[in-house]
Amino acid sequence: MIEDALIAAQLCAIDPRLGGIVLRGGDGPTRDVVLAAMAAGRPLRRIPVHIDDERLLGGLDLAATLAADRPVARMGLLAEADGGLVVVPMAERLDEGIASRIAAVMDTGVVIAERDGMRRRDNARFLLALLDDGAEDEHAPDALVERLAFWFDLSDVRNAELVGARFENSTVLRQAQDCSVSDEALHIIASAATSLGVTSARGSLLTLRAAKAAALFYDRDTVAEDDLILAIRLVLVPRATQFPAPAEEPDAMPENSDPGEQSSGDPTQALEDVVLAAVRATLPPNMIAAISENGRRAAMSKGKGSGAKLKAQMRGRPVGVRQGMPRGGNRLSLIETLRAAAPWQKLRRAPGDTRVRIRRDDLRIKRFQSRAETTTIFVVDASGSSAAARLAEAKGAVELLLAEAYVKRAQVALIAFRGAGAALILPPTRSLTRARRALAELPGGGGTPLAAGLAMAGEVAALVRSKDRTPFVVVLTDGRGNIALDGTADAGAAKRDAEGAARAMKAPGVLIDISARPREEGRTIAALMGAKFVALPRGDAVSVRDAVKTS
Repeated sequence: MIEDALIAAQLCAIDPRLGGIVLRGGDGPTRDVVLAAMAAGRPLRRIPVHIDDERLLGGLDLAATLAADRPVARMGLLAEADGGLVVVPMAERLDEGIASRIAAVMDTGVVIAERDGMRRRDNARFLLALLDDGAEDEHAPDALVERLAFWFDLSDVRNAELVGARFENSTVLRQAQDCSVSDEALHIIASAATSLGVTSARGSLLTLRAAKAAALFYDRDTVAEDDLILAIRLVLVPRATQFPAPAEEPDAMPENSDPGEQSSGDPTQALEDVVLAAVRATLPPNMIAAISENGRRAAMSKGKGSGAKLKAQMRGRPVGVRQGMPRGGNRLSLIETLRAAAPWQKLRRAPGDTRVRIRRDDLRIKRFQSRAETTTIFVVDASGSSAAARLAEAKGAVELLLAEAYVKRAQVALIAFRGAGAALILPPTRSLTRARRALAELPGGGGTPLAAGLAMAGEVAALVRSKDRTPFVVVLTDGRGNIALDGTADAGAAKRDAEGAARAMKAPGVLIDISARPREEGRTIAALMGAKFVALPRGDAVSVRDAVKTS
């Protein structure tokens, strides 16, 4: 892994249009080796996660403006890094607004600062390194990640592996230039993207750039087979959302066929087969985990599984300032207030007056943003249709998930349905002890009032949402209810009531069919909930837990 990361760093040094690298995990020395290969003598700037627009893009130089009695602009950090490397530590905590502004500068290569009567335009072409230390549900902003060609997880790299790791100084490397590429190579990249389930055009374009840079790195004027294999492996494979299809066996040669005809196949197809076969042979052993991770990132980008962002007045992550009065919990931003007032001092001051004159319109208050905590609502089928062994597996999975939720300081709730109705066994809480006690006392048997369980889950989800928390519903059932909401044993009414309750829930989640032979009822309920459907007819507690974590 470290060798691949060093090669990627050198490719970035050849062609900065590759964007840069995402480095997840790894300790200081490991990352430093990669960053040194990327920088290779170029200027390096680090972006603090709480940086404001003024420092990032440029703006008013407060001290110079007050001294000169006129607006004086200063260069921003991105412009200072022109031609160099920008490093973002703790990238998973970077505000999405700041990330979008960095992404815009990366697209244009220019940063423009316009504020308070002054305008500044600077070149800003740089490589970007995102250092991601987030937990499983925390990641660097997608707006930046998608613009970087290379993604690496260095969590398992040990310092001993750094011994002997070398990289060439970029000053002796050939600079990026046009490198010839055949139509066959373009076709192979497109086929590889399709085979790996990479639908983003940016992924294919970055793969092409990486192949050209690899050719230059190895002192070739034309993209070769090895360059394609390397680029696909480093750029497309980490973006994969599916396994590549296995190579098809060639048809048997007819007895009366001419061997010369058999060998005169499509050369483009032959090269494609060779390249894709080589890529399949180098797939990492953790490919399943990587595909699940990419799926989870896609779900999170749509708002699933993560707490919603909330505006806050007094605490949370700083996300800039706005004009306003410092009252009702709003906090004054003194520096930004002075910046707003500074350009007008020459007009406001009397001759000989050196005091800073501030007016109501100059006042700026701080803006904060906090992420709503998540409450996971477990809805467990404790009816007779779930055998004792299946209920035990469900209990085990719930306890594993409860323990992890407790570590993350998230709240959990537990609803069980059996007999004629549903009961809130555990209201939203962080107490792992209470949760374990509730699970131990969870009985089984009786009818299957699925509709009552889903209806109660919807009520709890609404209550959670009213407290500015994000609900996530996990339903463990066989999906076949036989008790209606009014308590009667009417299969038709029970089905209609369950579907109506699922449709009204409006909460993200997952439905895990734990029956021995899953049927369409569970899939239908999941679709109406807007939840993921997972069938685990032979799953144990760990597999149930993993299904929830990747949803």
